[in-house]
Amino acid sequence: MIGRSRNDGGQAFPIYIMMVAGLLFLALAFFAVGKASALRNGSQGAADAAALAAAQQARDDFGTGFYASLPTNALDLFLNAPFADGCFEADRLAAANDARKTSCYPTPGYLRDRITVKVQGLKAVDSSVLPGSENKKAKAKATALIEFRCPRPKAVDANSDGIMDLFIFTCRNGKVLEIAPGSPPPWETVSRTLFDVRLVDQ
Repeated sequence: MIGRSRNDGGQAFPIYIMMVAGLLFLALAFFAVGKASALRNGSQGAADAAALAAAQQARDDFGTGFYASLPTNALDLFLNAPFADGCFEADRLAAANDARKTSCYPTPGYLRDRITVKVQGLKAVDSSVLPGSENKKAKAKATALIEFRCPRPKAVDANSDGIMDLFIFTCRNGKVLEIAPGSPPPWETVSRTLFDVRLVDQ
């Protein structure tokens, strides 16, 4: 009886070692997958922030030309032109979120522009259970939309001299803006009403 018990114990020990090794491998694999998922989420956050920053910068650089287009009745023509390049802001926001911008490009459209940013995370998965992961870095892409959300304004010629003295915008968000070309309000006070900036599906 004693001899057989020792034999059984000797046979069970390698099985026990294999089970422990298997569980350890699974634990490492789960950790690697979790790390990869966290890095992917971080890169997506960086891409989202970078795309929004680029779009907001483009919107902020739009003011002078926008105001200039009003008295010349060139608003529709001007809005059909592409926004300024705000991609340098994408660089800054990507870096602030542990990522590197790999590309940034606008897609112009009538009364709207899309700015798409691609980023790559700075940290690798680097797991011993995932071959090649020492150089594997998370990549992500995000697109932000800049959309003019106010119909063509009502123009007021107060002096009947053919020169428009006031433009009244009634926007889809319910706000009303009055802009006098001769003394326009600061752009930052009206840009968020005139233009919507948001992330969109790619």
